[in-house]
Amino acid sequence: MTLWFDGPLAAFDTETTGVDVEKDRIVSAAVVVQETAGGRPRITRWLVNPGIPVPPEATDVHGLTDDHVQRNGRWPAPVMDEIARALADQCAAGRPLVVMNAPFDLTILDRELRRHRAAPLARYLERTPLTVLDPRVLDRQLDRYRKGRRKLTDLCSQYEVVLDGAHDPAADAMAALEVTRAVARRFAPRMERLTPAELHTLQRAWHAAQARGLQAWFARSGTPETVDPAWPLRSELPAVA
Repeated sequence: MTLWFDGPLAAFDTETTGVDVEKDRIVSAAVVVQETAGGRPRITRWLVNPGIPVPPEATDVHGLTDDHVQRNGRWPAPVMDEIARALADQCAAGRPLVVMNAPFDLTILDRELRRHRAAPLARYLERTPLTVLDPRVLDRQLDRYRKGRRKLTDLCSQYEVVLDGAHDPAADAMAALEVTRAVARRFAPRMERLTPAELHTLQRAWHAAQARGLQAWFARSGTPETVDPAWPLRSELPAVA
């Protein structure tokens, strides 16, 4: 019997104008589908003209300039609809969706859909809800006492996954998918007993506990930082910029 972490998985990633899910915008995105571990991936990419300037500090991260996305990017409304439908298709096909730091990427997509389509992400997922695997949550839970940072580049180093072209959404999505497989293999005695749907439910509780721990650390250090415990989508605000 093929274990879930050797079978079909999809992955989603975005690059954005910044890190504020309520105000910033998506400038590029990718969905990667891999039917078997080690198999050739199918990649769908989007480049977006976000309708607001791309700040230099964002360009420094992903390399996409304001001039480039204005000249070559598509208007957000149809792109956001296509992305949401692509994710819904993965759900309908029964493929778990890998999203590194899911509350960021899924929430900013949700806000973009509300902004440009007047519809939340949930509307696209009414028939088949997402089953999300977040390698950052999984790694923090399964190897909780390991010191060090846990960004995607750190996890790739830890699990010996090649990340070729960091901050390209397709490269990041593929790396996150491979890290998820590697985490599950390393902790196979625990992972092989759980289905992706069961893991989705567990990750919600694990992320909430991780958020409470991080919030307590911020409080002890005197940092005025708030950590949202919601996963895989952040809490909805009354209004979106």
